[in-house]
Amino acid sequence: MYVCSCFGVTEAQVRQHAADGACTPRQIASASKAGTDCGGCVRRIQALLGRGTCPRRELIDRHAPALEQLDDAA
Repeated sequence: MYVCSCFGVTEAQVRQHAADGACTPRQIASASKAGTDCGGCVRRIQALLGRGTCPRRELIDRHAPALEQLDDAA
């Protein structure tokens, strides 16, 4: 099912980007362009992401370099 009809981004693609570490609508937008045109899909993306944990956010909260730490953990 399409989440973003402007760029043809599916729910499965959003879930894959989330599994790859994107945990905010802005990060999903960076990975797929979803939400960057009309913005009508942003709430759906937020709903798909839920309120789960975000590895990068947790690192930032600890004042650790988020990108380096996440790449090392992978």
